[in-house]
Amino acid sequence: MSEARVGLVIEDDQDIRELVRAVLTQAGFDVTVAGSGSEGVKAARTLNPDVITLDLGLPDIDGFEVSRQIREFSDAYIVMLTARAEELDTLIGLESGADDYLTKPFRPRELRARIAAMMRRPRALPDAGESAPPVSDRPVVVGTGSGNGHYSHNGLDLSYASRSVAVDGQELNLTRTEFELLYALLEAGRTVRTKSDLVRRLRDEDYDVGSYISEADERSVEVHMGNLRKKLGDSPQQPRWLQTVRGVGYRLAPEER
Repeated sequence: MSEARVGLVIEDDQDIRELVRAVLTQAGFDVTVAGSGSEGVKAARTLNPDVITLDLGLPDIDGFEVSRQIREFSDAYIVMLTARAEELDTLIGLESGADDYLTKPFRPRELRARIAAMMRRPRALPDAGESAPPVSDRPVVVGTGSGNGHYSHNGLDLSYASRSVAVDGQELNLTRTEFELLYALLEAGRTVRTKSDLVRRLRDEDYDVGSYISEADERSVEVHMGNLRKKLGDSPQQPRWLQTVRGVGYRLAPEER
């Protein structure tokens, strides 16, 4: 029998805290709650949760700073819950390390669906000293199935099985959302992935579902891609890996000669 998944709710409003606790409990999580930012950071360090819901307006330190601190030691999925509808707040939240956000008041069913989609993505991290699969001179997948892929392109190596990414031999620390976006582009090669495609990829939705993709959803992909570029040390003007197709989406940059 597998270990129970762990959820952490960081929220100072008791009614919302209990609502989110109920949603996560019904989804099969062992849930712990925290009423302040400092308490939440301490709990995240102790519990190693799979998913964290995080209020922005906490009484001691704001959710942006809580997210930044948690990201220093945890790869948990972070969903920000905010009463602020301004796009700037959403973007700052994503830049601070959050994977997704919901604006209050939210529907419990939507929160559960978002979290379920996140949890369908692998959480496993590479073991220390694990050897990387053999590399090639261009982005090709080795093996079959989504769990056995290895890509190598312009000095970047990605192993899906071990959830590892290295640039010129130096391993990078990506969030799981950043990893999924990079994997999607390597998988597609020079084929353009639209922002809507990438939103659905992160939600684990079929492309024919026809679900609503908002401008804010597409903007969140832009923010995650910006964070990914920074970690890769990639240049938007002269990209080595991530090429923006203006007004459409992204694709893999050409192979270096």
